[in-house]
Amino acid sequence: MNRLAHKAVLLLGLGVASLAPAGTERLGYEEQTVALGSGQRVQARVPKGYRLEFLTALDGPRLLTFAPNGDLFAGSSSGNVYRLAPPYGKPEVLVRLGDYPHSVAFRKDEILIARTNGLYRAPYRSGQQTIAPGDVTLLAPLPGGGGHSSRTVGIGPDGRVYVSLGIQGNCSDQYLGEPYRFNDRRGGILVLKEEGGKTAWEPFGSGLRNPVGFAWHPKTGELYASNNGPDHLGFDQPPEYFSRVTAGSFHGMPWFQYDGNRIIRDDCVRSQPPRPVTEVVPPVATFPARNAPMGVAFIPAGAMDKTLEFDAVVALRGSWGTKPAGGFAGDPASRRPPKIVVVRFKDGDAQRVDDLVTGFQLPGGERWARPVGVAIGPDGALYFTSDSDTNGLFRLKKVR
Repeated sequence: MNRLAHKAVLLLGLGVASLAPAGTERLGYEEQTVALGSGQRVQARVPKGYRLEFLTALDGPRLLTFAPNGDLFAGSSSGNVYRLAPPYGKPEVLVRLGDYPHSVAFRKDEILIARTNGLYRAPYRSGQQTIAPGDVTLLAPLPGGGGHSSRTVGIGPDGRVYVSLGIQGNCSDQYLGEPYRFNDRRGGILVLKEEGGKTAWEPFGSGLRNPVGFAWHPKTGELYASNNGPDHLGFDQPPEYFSRVTAGSFHGMPWFQYDGNRIIRDDCVRSQPPRPVTEVVPPVATFPARNAPMGVAFIPAGAMDKTLEFDAVVALRGSWGTKPAGGFAGDPASRRPPKIVVVRFKDGDAQRVDDLVTGFQLPGGERWARPVGVAIGPDGALYFTSDSDTNGLFRLKKVR
């Protein structure tokens, strides 16, 4: 038995979606052939009445953002920030930058670009095709350094700027708050304070090991984030998180883990936890361990299908580790398969997790895509990126 199961624990009252009663319509699925840019044809399992199509190749694409005018933007690990005008089949390099421009956001007359060491800005007008690298300037520095070097930016319903970042490793002694030094203030979601031309980051939600994706529920305005759990506890523990994040919330990592039933102390980090276990907020839904949850997008009214309205789409990139111990030594076929799932909501509360698109991993463990960024387009379709095996942009569109 994994040592996680032997810990002294504090049992909490948990309302996790995997245990909650169903209250939303179940999806039906069908097998579909998808033609990739290389001419290769693969099989995917998609909801009935939808078509999955490969739109274009991109180099290391990560998170997706639609601008107000309908143009689609993708950050990347290659340094390119891509712009794609409808129908999204011909990418243009908006700007090429170093330091991992992982994601972008828009506010009046400017684009925000989240890079490992800072949040940057540049003047931007609707439809603009290129930005000179010299026009990209620092808005606010971020804790940098190796390990979980992606940074995700979003504009909240309150008009404020939010950025997520992970701790460096499985058990890095890092926390968003005092008494940690600036470069160790990692592991959660920050909100930017802007007053009198000065900027400062304030902790919003802490104790998340690597919250790559986050988004706000269209009706409640509440913030939800995906979160990658650690790898040191094996292949099956702990489950990955989908969490409601509120101002001041503490989600426990790396000092505490949720084992699927309760919050436990993880002794991989020896320092005194900055907050007690009684303040740890459990997730509202979970995914099996080693799934690497990435981008998050809520489905607004009128998009995709009525039965999916206000549900959350989450990209699961799949595991690098194999059974039994979680390292590379096992059968590649045992790796956690990439997929796109949907967290089903009812009356503003998470109910369960359903598959949306599967089939990215073949029986022998080979993969033809690993989803990362997700976004709902103005046409009501789901767009997603893959940054491995196939590097590019896909669209899941309702056809009947």
